[in-house]
Amino acid sequence: MESLLDYVIAPAGPADAASLGRVHVRAWRETYPGLLPQAALNRMNAEVHARRFRHELTRARPGQATLIAEDAAGGVGYASGAVLTGDGQGANAEVFTLYVLRAAQGVGVGRALLTATARVLKAEGATSLMLFVLSRNEAARRFYEHLGGEAFAEVASRGWGQGLTETAYRWRDIRVLAG
Repeated sequence: MESLLDYVIAPAGPADAASLGRVHVRAWRETYPGLLPQAALNRMNAEVHARRFRHELTRARPGQATLIAEDAAGGVGYASGAVLTGDGQGANAEVFTLYVLRAAQGVGVGRALLTATARVLKAEGATSLMLFVLSRNEAARRFYEHLGGEAFAEVASRGWGQGLTETAYRWRDIRVLAG
């Protein structure tokens, strides 16, 4: 059985784009059946997402962070976030994505990714953190609540056209996650 010691978390760069694209597509296909339209999940393309990651990572700005979790075989998860400018809706940093492949779940990879991302954003000046999760994704909601996240808003999810909602979670003090 693998443990957290079998994984490394590091800043992602353009050379990680293909791995990030594969993890993104596989994680969505593992996580969202029954929550998002199956046709949309089937259409996802790892190479298209890799190009997007490469583009984003070559243009990263201060205050942004993308971290990758890897085992001996390659990428198993990632997280990305940024310090927010303007009205942060109750927090001044946001984690935009956090995905861990099912095979790597349950050993602390997700927690380690979220903690490391919070540390990077704290070092960039963030004092609070938020993220959004599909309201019907009960497993993710329990995960964030277990880590001290408080649900503070529910908003319409954009782009799916099915009346889906997302629940916003926040940590008023980023040190709860970042240490």
